[in-house]
Amino acid sequence: MNASKWTAICSAANPYFLRNNRFLRRCIGCLLALALTAGAAAAPSQGPLRLNPDAPDTYIVQAGDTLWDISALFLSDPWRWPDLWQGNPHLDNPHLIYPGDQLNLFWADGVPYVARAAQHEVKLSPAMRASPLALAIPPIPRDEIEPFLRQHRVVETSLIEGASYILAGDSGRLLSGLGDRVYAKGRWGGTRRFRLVRPLDTLYDPQTGESLGVLVVDVGEVMMEQADPASLTEDDAVKLRVTEMRSEIRIGDRLLPVVDTVVDPVFQPKAPAITIDDATMIAVPGGVTQIGVLDIVVLNRGERESLQVGDVLVIDQAGQLAKDPVTGKSVLLPEVRAGVLIVFSVFERASFGLVLEATRPLSVGDTLRNP
Repeated sequence: MNASKWTAICSAANPYFLRNNRFLRRCIGCLLALALTAGAAAAPSQGPLRLNPDAPDTYIVQAGDTLWDISALFLSDPWRWPDLWQGNPHLDNPHLIYPGDQLNLFWADGVPYVARAAQHEVKLSPAMRASPLALAIPPIPRDEIEPFLRQHRVVETSLIEGASYILAGDSGRLLSGLGDRVYAKGRWGGTRRFRLVRPLDTLYDPQTGESLGVLVVDVGEVMMEQADPASLTEDDAVKLRVTEMRSEIRIGDRLLPVVDTVVDPVFQPKAPAITIDDATMIAVPGGVTQIGVLDIVVLNRGERESLQVGDVLVIDQAGQLAKDPVTGKSVLLPEVRAGVLIVFSVFERASFGLVLEATRPLSVGDTLRNP
């Protein structure tokens, strides 16, 4: 992958950037794992917990640990962390574990639990701890990774085709930047603020051939200088000022009205409430061929299929062909579990997922299913 080229498009969403930014990786790991406890009450029964064969009896929390990392030490299914803490008599808030805390694995009525040992503490008063709160594994606000989360989206093809577009730069420039004036034409409505997006690729369902929308990258924002946008026609060339820039502004970039949305402060990782069939990883922003941990992938399922933000999916790879030594015929081996991802942004017919685990190199075409 050409990291510098990808950074020019969107450094915050660059997989290379993510893999080499330790702080951001910890933010993502903490954010995803910490929210597991928040959704425990609403999680449906998923059968008995499966402990890892080498799950430790005790573990000392280290500086830099995330709850996802810790849960993966004990559980084959790390997203079921709330079940492991259920009924914990020593810890009212599992978010507040600290480096140096000892976590003990124990059993009650045939069910495994993890509890924090009552050590390394000085009680000043009930529910108060001597250690500074800043030393705890904290909940990470979503705005810490918002630049990464909002960089790409999938837009309906009809919306892109009908959107206004950059016609020219000031003084005939092909590229424009922050503070520059640009000219555009198209349909305007009554708004004056627009996000600038650049179409990257049209997405298609590999099974049906259906168009799922257009993958776009957000490159900036412009403000119309026209006083009365309602009086404009589609043939008018309109003056706008670049007020925000993520990448150089080009002729042909599309304008979409700015829409203020409310987002949850944290994710709620969970098993999907519905059965996911024939889901596939269909694209990777940036065009990498081998997908690994913390890479972003595009799924061919979205709101239409009731997929939700926070849904955790298992990644399977197709089995290899093996020659039967007796019959001489080729036999297709079963699919192999290869990783886990979490859905973090859902559109009408497609979604974005973040790879949390990968036991082997992943690729476009790998299938997804309920955990």
